[in-house]
Amino acid sequence: MTGILEELERRRAAARLGGGQRRIDAQHAKGKLTARERIELLLDEGSFEEFDMFVTHRCAEFGMEADRPAGDGVVTGWGTINGRMVYVFSQDFTVFGGSLSETHAGKICKIMDMAMQNGAPVIGLNDSGGARIQEGVASLAGYAEVFQRNIMASGVVPQISVIMGPCAGGAVYSPAMTDFIFMVRGSSYMFVTGPDVVRTVTNEVVTAEELGGAATHTGKSSVADGAFENDVEALIETRRLVDFLPLNNRDKPPARPFFDDPNRVDESLDTLVPDNPNAPYDMKELVLKVADEGDFYEIQKDFARNIITGFIRLEGRSIGVVANQPMVLAGCLDIDSSRKAARFVRFCDAFEVPVLTFVDVPGFLPGTGQEYGGVIKHGAKLLFAYGEATVPKVTVITRKAYGGAYDVMASKHLRGDFNYAWPTAEIAVMGARGATEILYRSELGNPEKIAERTRDYEDRFANPFIAAEKGFIDEVIMPHSTRRRVARAFAALRHKRLANPWKKHDNIPL
Repeated sequence: MTGILEELERRRAAARLGGGQRRIDAQHAKGKLTARERIELLLDEGSFEEFDMFVTHRCAEFGMEADRPAGDGVVTGWGTINGRMVYVFSQDFTVFGGSLSETHAGKICKIMDMAMQNGAPVIGLNDSGGARIQEGVASLAGYAEVFQRNIMASGVVPQISVIMGPCAGGAVYSPAMTDFIFMVRGSSYMFVTGPDVVRTVTNEVVTAEELGGAATHTGKSSVADGAFENDVEALIETRRLVDFLPLNNRDKPPARPFFDDPNRVDESLDTLVPDNPNAPYDMKELVLKVADEGDFYEIQKDFARNIITGFIRLEGRSIGVVANQPMVLAGCLDIDSSRKAARFVRFCDAFEVPVLTFVDVPGFLPGTGQEYGGVIKHGAKLLFAYGEATVPKVTVITRKAYGGAYDVMASKHLRGDFNYAWPTAEIAVMGARGATEILYRSELGNPEKIAERTRDYEDRFANPFIAAEKGFIDEVIMPHSTRRRVARAFAALRHKRLANPWKKHDNIPL
């Protein structure tokens, strides 16, 4: 018996070494943690239960039969984050560069299947050179098996990808189908084709960082939702995100202890909106002052900065926030901001996370660049997302809500549950100057008359009361009471029941 136990420990020790001490040292020299170190940081101490530690590849080509390390380049299993179950896989770059083989894929598929059956999130720590060339089509089949499970799990359990090394070719499509993607600055890359292939095919000379680094995907492509300085920060922030999310689509978002009075008022909000209607202000200040303890987890903060998305808590319960940002492009909606907000709203609706919307939008961004880029269809994505959502929806209009953008931003007409406005709100088809020049075109030669007409239009329409008279605004509230009113609204909506007509699936304007 003693010999058998010793043999088990020997095999375990060999499996834990992955590709060997030399490759582990090389991983550390790059400032990167190993696959197992990452899992230890991500999960609660002592909670990790590993699967398939002794699995090896089956390839007998190119001399591969002589090198069959246990685990085959990926560590899989389950554990807890702050006591709540998650499934995790962590690719081991020290074993064949973390490349995906048939058995490597099988290990990932096994835990994804278990996550679906048991209703728990899946977190993938990606650090892989891509498909294992020696296995040919078998490795490609493995990728497709993983992709299919990403698709089936979408909207059923949260899926989070943390890119912690190279991620190229087919390897990028699995993270692309997950709900959130995080990257590590300076050491993680995502691209369909690498710099060498790009140079050969298109003659473009580009570095890996420029082509698929964290700055590119958080600021330009919107592929990634956030980037962090190192492995440790990325894993800690992943833990923090999981705390805002339900375990599955039948679970409610978690409720945490809170120490912030829901009835708290903030007098500074009464002066947040400037007297000059064209002057900017920081909408993030309102988000922070409404949130419990000023805690806001922002998503995609470096992309489409004219709209803000992320999670807060109210009375300890997770709430998704979408807010126009007047500091950037005057808060206009455009292609990028519409796509960003639509995806976020659809995630919240899929997982029963209520949505809070702060509105200050002068309209859609005009110009040929927007029209040629399809702003009509992209703007319709946000419209579709809000209209389709059945979760509790509370909207607060702080200043401008003009034209079609008023409709799009969780208006009463898109089944908004509580629609509030500040006294500074301006709800109209367009701004006073533009409206006056259309209505009184014959008087354009008389600047004084046009100025008078503009003032009359502002007095009549640049306020929330006409919309309130028609019932499109439920209440005009004092800015300082926003937290209290919003918290009470969501409390009243905790047992909301609303269902859309039966359909196989919708056809959102992609």
